[in-house]
Amino acid sequence: MTRPESAGHGAGYEYDVAVCGAGLAGSAAAILLARSGVRVALLERRSDPEAYKVLCTHSLTANAYPVLDELGLVPALEKAGAVRNHARWYTRWGWIEPRAAPTGPELPYAYNVRRSTLDPLIRSRAGQTPGVDLLLGHHVTGLVRDAGGRTVGLRASTPRGEREIRARLVVGADGKDSAVAKLAGVAERQYENTRFGYLAHFRNLPLPGGIGQTWFLEPDMAYAFPNDDGVTVLAVLPDRERLPAFREDLEESFYAFVRALPEAPPIDSAERITKIIGTVNYPLHTRRPTAPGVALIGDAALTSDPLWGVGCGWALESARWLTQAVAAAATGRGDLDRSLAAYARTHRRRLRGHQSMAADFAKARPFNPAERLVFAAAARDASLARHMHLFAQRLIGPLRFLNPTALAKAAAVNIRYRGTSTPAATSTAAPGR
Repeated sequence: MTRPESAGHGAGYEYDVAVCGAGLAGSAAAILLARSGVRVALLERRSDPEAYKVLCTHSLTANAYPVLDELGLVPALEKAGAVRNHARWYTRWGWIEPRAAPTGPELPYAYNVRRSTLDPLIRSRAGQTPGVDLLLGHHVTGLVRDAGGRTVGLRASTPRGEREIRARLVVGADGKDSAVAKLAGVAERQYENTRFGYLAHFRNLPLPGGIGQTWFLEPDMAYAFPNDDGVTVLAVLPDRERLPAFREDLEESFYAFVRALPEAPPIDSAERITKIIGTVNYPLHTRRPTAPGVALIGDAALTSDPLWGVGCGWALESARWLTQAVAAAATGRGDLDRSLAAYARTHRRRLRGHQSMAADFAKARPFNPAERLVFAAAARDASLARHMHLFAQRLIGPLRFLNPTALAKAAAVNIRYRGTSTPAATSTAAPGR
C-alpha cells in the first residue's frame, strides 16, 4: 500500500515498526504485525518486486505449515504447484522411508517451492496488507538512536535520496549478513562448517516415489527435492577435503558425485536449467535476537547448516514469535523491552538445541552412538521412521528425538536385526571414495 511518507503515528514515530528485508521473515512479520494493528514500514533494498533468494534449499519444513496457514498462503502455494515435501533418507543401514501409520493421519508436511515463486508471492501479500507500506529500493545505511542510545529508527538510501524513518522498533530481517545486526552492534557467535555446497535446478529428473531424497554418506551429504513446475533442486554437500577437485572442474565433479550416489538420480539424461551455484564457506552463526529497540528474525538471528533445509521454516516461525511477543507494545500499549525479552526467550528455547546439534554435525563427523542407534533402527522400523520424520520436519527438538524411550526402542529394534543385513543398504562409502 502507498501512503504519504510524512504520515505521523504517535509520539514522533512515522511507524510502529520498521522491518528491514522483504523476504520470507520480513514479509511474514509485516503481515502478522499489521493484522495486529501495528503500522509497518517494510523496506527492501532491491527495487524489483519479483526479486528472490537464489541460494536456498527451496524447502519449507512442516513446522512452518501453521504460519503459512495463518498467512493464508496454503491455497496459493497449492495453486502454484508447490510440492508437499515427503522424503526418504539414505543411510549406511539402508533407506529410512517414513510412511503414515495404517490407521493414522497423513504425515505432517509443508512444501518444496522455488524462491522465485515463493518470495514474490509473500512480498505481494505483504504489500497488499492494510497497515503495511512496502518500500522497495530502500537500503539501510544507519540506525537512529535517542540520547540514551536506544534505537528509535533508521536511515536508508532510496531512489529519491537519503531518508530517515522513525519507529519504536527496528526489525532486522535482512539475512545472515544483516546490516541491522552489525549497525546495532549485536554480538555474534560463529561455528565452522567443514562442508561446502553446490546446487542446480533440473527438469526431467525422476525420483523414486516422486518424493525428496537425502543421502547421509558420513561425512558427505546430498539431496534432491522436487519443486514446483516440474523442477528438481539437486544439491551436493561434500567434506571440504574434496574442494580442490570441485575448484578444478566444478561441472565434472558435481556430476560425478551425483552419479556415484546409491540409487542415483539419472542426472545425465536430465535437463539442467540453471548454473551450478554454491558456496565454499558457509559458517553457522547465532546472534542475540534483540537489542534496545531492535529485534532480529530469520537468518539475521540464526543461520544454520543448509544441509538441514530449516532456514525458511525458522524464518516464518520467528516472525510469528516476534509478533506474538511485541504486537501490543509496538503500538505503545505495553513495555517493549519486556516484550523483546519474551521474544528472545522463545527464540532461544525453541532453536538453541537444534542449532547446537547442527553445529556439531557441521564438523563433518560420522554419526555419534545415539544417532547411529536411531538412524539404524529407523531404517528397519516404521514407527521410528515416523519419529525421524517429526525431527526432520522440526516438529520435535533434539531432546525428544533422542529421548530415553526412543533410544530404548531403537536398541530393541537393532538387537532384533543383529546379524542380519538390511536389503536396501547398498554402499557405506561416500561417492568417489
